[in-house]
Amino acid sequence: MQQLTWTAKISYGLGAFGKDLVYAIVATFFMFYLTDICKISPIFVGNLFLAARLFDAVNDPVMGLVVDNTRTRWGKFRPWILLGTILNAIVLFFLFLNPGLSGTQQLVYIATTYILWGLTYTLMDIPFWSMIPALTNDEKERDTISVIPRIFASVAWMLIGYFGLPLVNRLGKGDQALGFVWLGGMIAGVFLFCSILTFTFVRDRAPIHREANRNRTSVREMVQILVKNDQVIVVLLLSLLFNISFQLSNGFAVYYFKYAIGIQDLLSSYLLAAGIAQLCGLFGYPFFASYLGRKIVFSASAIFPVLGFAVLLLGKFPVDETMRWWAVFLTGGCVNFGIGLSLGILTVMLADVVDYGEYKLGTRNESILFSTQTFVVKLAGALSGFLTGTGLSLIGFVADAVQGPETVTGIRVIMGGIPMFFSLIYLVIYWKCYRLEGEFLQKIKDSCRTSPHSYTQLENR
Repeated sequence: MQQLTWTAKISYGLGAFGKDLVYAIVATFFMFYLTDICKISPIFVGNLFLAARLFDAVNDPVMGLVVDNTRTRWGKFRPWILLGTILNAIVLFFLFLNPGLSGTQQLVYIATTYILWGLTYTLMDIPFWSMIPALTNDEKERDTISVIPRIFASVAWMLIGYFGLPLVNRLGKGDQALGFVWLGGMIAGVFLFCSILTFTFVRDRAPIHREANRNRTSVREMVQILVKNDQVIVVLLLSLLFNISFQLSNGFAVYYFKYAIGIQDLLSSYLLAAGIAQLCGLFGYPFFASYLGRKIVFSASAIFPVLGFAVLLLGKFPVDETMRWWAVFLTGGCVNFGIGLSLGILTVMLADVVDYGEYKLGTRNESILFSTQTFVVKLAGALSGFLTGTGLSLIGFVADAVQGPETVTGIRVIMGGIPMFFSLIYLVIYWKCYRLEGEFLQKIKDSCRTSPHSYTQLENR
C-alpha cells in the first residue's frame, strides 16, 4: 500500500489554496474591475467571458492528452504544474494592471490578457487534479487526498470573498485600480510559493510500465461512451444548472450590494457566510445522506438556495445596522449551505455514473467523465459571465453611478430571480430523470464488484 506523508498531503492542499486564490479573485472581482474601474462596456465584457471561457474549456481535453503523453524525470504532472503556475502568476499581475491604454488598444489588451490567463490556468489546473489517482492506490488514502485540497480551496474562496475589497481599498489607499494591482501581485506570489511546495513534496507514484501499456480511448469512443450512458447526460445537465446558478450569484454579488442595496460593505458578510456554509454543507453531506437519504438531501440542496435567492430578489433587509448584517449573513448562509450539499452530492453522483457506465457498457472511464465535468464547470462560467454582461446592458446599468428604479429591479432579478429559476429546474430534472437510486444502484455496485472490468481488479493486474 502507498501511504502519503502528511507533508505531502498538506503541500497538495496548499497547492489548491494558491491556485484557488487566483481563480477566486478573477471569478469574483474581474468583471467588476472591468466595468467599474476600467469603464468597459458590460456587453463587451460578457461576450469576452463567453468566448474566452468556451475557448478555455475546449483546451481541457487537449491539455489532458498532453499530460498523458508526458514522460520526464519529475513525472508527468509536476513539470506542468510548476510551468503553468509561473506563467499564470505573471499573467495575473498584468491582468489587473491598467497600462493607460484607451479605445481599441485597451480592449485588445484586456482580451489578450484574459485569454492568456485562461490558457495558463488550464496548463496548471488539469495536471493538478489529474494527479490524484497517481498519488496512491490505497482507497482510504485517495479519499483523504481528495478532500484535503477541497478544504483548502474553500478557505481560499472565503478569504477572497471576505477580505478582497477591504484589502483592495487599503492597499490602494482609496485607489481601487492600484489596490487591485497590489492584491493581484500578492496573490501571484502566494500562488507561486504554494505550487513550489506541491512540486517539491508531492510526487506521483503511478507505475510507468502500466502507463505505457494502457490502452488509449479515441475521440470516437469517447463520444460513444457519453452518448450511450444516459445518466451521465443527466448529471452533467444538473452540474451545468448548479454551476450557472452558483457562479452567477457569486460573481454578481458585488453589483447587488453596491447598487441594489447601496451598502458595498455588506458583500464581505455575505461572502463570509457563503464560505462557512459551503464548508458545513460539504462536510455535513455524508451524515445527512446516511440518515435522511439522498433524495431528501438533494431536494434540500435546491430548496435552501431557492429560499435564499427569494430574499435576494425581494431585497428587503432591516434598517437597523446589526439586524441588517445578520439578515445578509443568514441569507448568504442559506444559499450556500445548499450549494455545499450540492458540491458533495454531485461528486458522489458522478462516481455512481462511472459505475453505471461499467455496468451498461463494460468499460470504466473515470478520466473521460471527470474531464467532461471540468468542461461543464467552465461552460457554466462562460454562460454566467455572458448573462451578467448582457443583463447589465439590457437593464441600463451605468458604472459607478446611482441606478434608476428599473435598473435596481433588474439587478435584483439577475442576483436572485435567475439563479432561483435555475435551482428549481435543477430539482425538477433530478426528480424526473435521475435513476441511480435504491435497489437499482445497489445492483450496479454489486455487478461492478464482480465484473472482470472492475477497477480493483484492473489495479491489481
